[in-house]
Amino acid sequence: MKIFTFVLSLIAIGLVIFNATKLDFNALFEGESQTALITMLAALCAVVLLQILRISKKIEKLANKK
Repeated sequence: MKIFTFVLSLIAIGLVIFNATKLDFNALFEGESQTALITMLAALCAVVLLQILRISKKIEKLANKK
């Protein structure tokens, strides 16, 4: 599970970096820039959710030890 979340986090970060190159700061909310912003937001949400999953698995592991 740890490797799975790590790989998905890397993919999501890669999407953020790729879409950051697609931004046009002169027309940020138009056309391709708007799509890039939405995709970047979705990828950042995915990273946050994967980190929450990783932390909850650590807590579950510690709780089972006691």
